[in-house]
Amino acid sequence: MSTSSQSKWASTAPFKHLPESDGAGASGARTCACSLSRPLRRRTPGVIVAGVLLLVAGFGPPAAAQLPTYGVGRPPTVEEVKAWDLTIPPDGQGLPEGSGTAALGKPIYAGRCASCHGDKGEDPKYRVLTGGRRTLTAAELPKNVDWLLGGEPALTIGSFWQYATTLWSYINRAQPFDEPGSLRADEVYAVTAYLLYLNGVIGENDVIDAKTLPRVKMPNRDGFVPDARPDVGKTARTRKR
Repeated sequence: MSTSSQSKWASTAPFKHLPESDGAGASGARTCACSLSRPLRRRTPGVIVAGVLLLVAGFGPPAAAQLPTYGVGRPPTVEEVKAWDLTIPPDGQGLPEGSGTAALGKPIYAGRCASCHGDKGEDPKYRVLTGGRRTLTAAELPKNVDWLLGGEPALTIGSFWQYATTLWSYINRAQPFDEPGSLRADEVYAVTAYLLYLNGVIGENDVIDAKTLPRVKMPNRDGFVPDARPDVGKTARTRKR
């Protein structure tokens, strides 16, 4: 082997793991094991490190468990959770004490709601709340003035909303727009009654409370059908993470 060839193989010494062959190849030329495996052996340290990291990631504790603890915060109390649990289901479970009528709700609505929805819920400034009865199934419809949804039919409390209890829940949680959650339970009952009255669902002096509200049947109660897709509805299974 010439001096230049020896220098070439010597430069690979840090990466050699096998001794040079002393035998002759098929053509009689001398061969060097290190020269054939040089690219692979240069990557060997990185491969080992990557393998160790994968093992640590696979068998170590979850990343969240490694986060530092700063000693701030505390578990919420039962009273705090109850105060935040504001959603009322269709069956009315959880409705608070209190009551109201449309007659009592009219001045409350005028002071807290009419600026956005109009005196009788007809203003499309934010959302039309009244009218639209039977527009979901009518063959020919007048132009819908609801700028938010546009087109036809008109989706209002009287034409689309399924349960009176969830209407109470929405008003209680999200209205008025500029100060949500500021109405007392009696006021929410009264405003709910007024909106139901404007849509022809109840009478002006019908008392709405935790017992009577779930009994109110909205005009579109039977206008919804169960979702048959397997990933939703009562038969859906929660995916494990």
